[in-house]
Amino acid sequence: MKFTRFEEIIAWQKSKKLSLLIYKEFKNCRDYGFKDQIQRATISIMNNIAEGYERNSNKEFRNFLFISKGSSGEVRSMLYISKDLNYISNPVFIDLNNRVFEISKIISGLIKSLRI
Repeated sequence: MKFTRFEEIIAWQKSKKLSLLIYKEFKNCRDYGFKDQIQRATISIMNNIAEGYERNSNKEFRNFLFISKGSSGEVRSMLYISKDLNYISNPVFIDLNNRVFEISKIISGLIKSLRI
């Protein structure tokens, strides 16, 4: 796969949309520590894709993709807690969880394509 800009990467595009959804969904959450953590983890997915790509090295890009994948796991974990605490409804949980899972799978595919 050849990209000329990180904005072309599907995982980055989808994680940007996810970030916007997470920010909107938790904008009124009064558990500020929780809200800050899930927002930071979500932003970390897209930012690590971008930062890794900009390093102009497949090895470094791959390392940043692993960090991004880890952040997607953190977001999914936090979504379970947010559902259990009734911060989000079950349908919202299902939608957001599916989105994060899809992003994680795309990142895995990118990682495999960069094997060195």
